[in-house]
Amino acid sequence: MRIQRVPSKWAKTEVILLNRSLAPYIPDTRKYDSAVLSEMLVLYETVYIKPDRGTYGSGVMRAERRNLTLSPSGAENPEEHEEENTEPITLYILRYGTKAQAYRSIEELHQAISERIQERPYLIQKGIDLLRYKKLPFDLRVLVQKNPEGRWETTGLLGRVAAPKKIVTNYHNGGRILPVEALFVEHMNTSERSAMIYRLKHLGVHIGRQLETAFPGMKEIGLDVAMDDRHELWILEVNTLPSLVAFKLFDDKSIYRKIRRYAAAYGRAGFGNASLSSRRNQLTRGR
Repeated sequence: MRIQRVPSKWAKTEVILLNRSLAPYIPDTRKYDSAVLSEMLVLYETVYIKPDRGTYGSGVMRAERRNLTLSPSGAENPEEHEEENTEPITLYILRYGTKAQAYRSIEELHQAISERIQERPYLIQKGIDLLRYKKLPFDLRVLVQKNPEGRWETTGLLGRVAAPKKIVTNYHNGGRILPVEALFVEHMNTSERSAMIYRLKHLGVHIGRQLETAFPGMKEIGLDVAMDDRHELWILEVNTLPSLVAFKLFDDKSIYRKIRRYAAAYGRAGFGNASLSSRRNQLTRGR
């Protein structure tokens, strides 16, 4: 049976929101338009704007609302001026890649975003203040696969640390891959780390089961999970064609062997017996 892929982030989000026990893990996420941008930047100081279809963090932007107080001379938050001599203003900051631009109105901000998205469908999501590793934000990838018995199983966990000045953590955007234990150690004790790993694995399985109710041909998913400073978990998005190669980087090679074995069992291209035979033939011809 062909593996079902669902490129639309919105389609997957809608299915997860139908489950009352899983819906709280989804940050406020809506279809992008100017009215929604304005409303969400009143509710939240930071939002992310991302393409409905896209991978590797491409096209992701971050918008921030900054309430500042300027003196008549233009200095920000001046302590030396009396309150009646200062002027409160709101600035909107748009970040993408390593660039940042400031705007004086929500209309200007929307115009700048519109020029970048060019009428493609985009989503807007409440920004989560990510937990940090050595002062750099990180999130988590939870890999969940159908095992040979046809049950969902979490087979891999890894952490992704953002490159300096980047707004996304993806490996293809300069992020670093680290074991989750290394990221957790400065935030949790041993028992808390074990409990969090169990919770992540459990969450992954439940998301797989929920998505399967709408997409019965789904065999593998990658959850992008944020953790805030209260250690609450937030599902940022779900990928139905998750990259597997990052798990090769870990010292424990049994993790990647299991991932490959499961991928071969449900027929992922490049992981089956035919592919293995082809590679062996290429090696033989090269001798």
